[in-house]
Amino acid sequence: MCGRFTVKGDPAKVRKNFRLLSIPNLMPRYNVAPTQDIAVVGLGKDGPNLIQMRWGLVPSWSKDPKAGAPLINARADTVAVKPAFREAFRKRRCLIVADGFYEWTGEKEQKQAWYITLASGEPFGFAALWERWRPPAGTQGEPILSAAIVTTDANDAIAHIHHRMPVILDPADHAAWLDPSATPDRLAGFLKPLPSVSVRAYRVGKTVNAVRNDGPECVAPLDAAA
Repeated sequence: MCGRFTVKGDPAKVRKNFRLLSIPNLMPRYNVAPTQDIAVVGLGKDGPNLIQMRWGLVPSWSKDPKAGAPLINARADTVAVKPAFREAFRKRRCLIVADGFYEWTGEKEQKQAWYITLASGEPFGFAALWERWRPPAGTQGEPILSAAIVTTDANDAIAHIHHRMPVILDPADHAAWLDPSATPDRLAGFLKPLPSVSVRAYRVGKTVNAVRNDGPECVAPLDAAA
């Protein structure tokens, strides 16, 4: 599961890691939440390009984009067959730009937030799916571009925090993930957790619990050694 994440690093590194044609104009985000706009990289005519989408996939066949909980995550083990995701998995794959994500341990009022990043500190891409929803004929409304993060089993480094984690792709695999001709077997090879040595996790304070908070204090470590 992934319910909050950050994208706050150097835009020049984002350009390099995603092979974008220009440096993106990204404002630092320390507490990205479901239904908010997110930076998504897809395959354009001239190569990878960056656009804004809503976090929470709306299936194209949905009658009401506000019905039900937003589909923010898609499980790797069912993404190829689940009706909400299977067509997007086959035809509309993308990367969500991020440089860290949050998970929580504990119960209710005692929940402890953790911040998880690459050990290198580099920005990365979540494996993701996107969809275009259009209002039914004869009704009013604007088309919606939306996306969901693919998740898999957690690696040993963070399994004590949560049993699931986002699929984070190596930059060398970005092009293959975006390739519209990629076979299901080829894609399945990407849907695995990162090696434990690749990630770093530390505890953060309660600031991140409130969606309205979106500053550096969200990622400030509780432990002095973090």
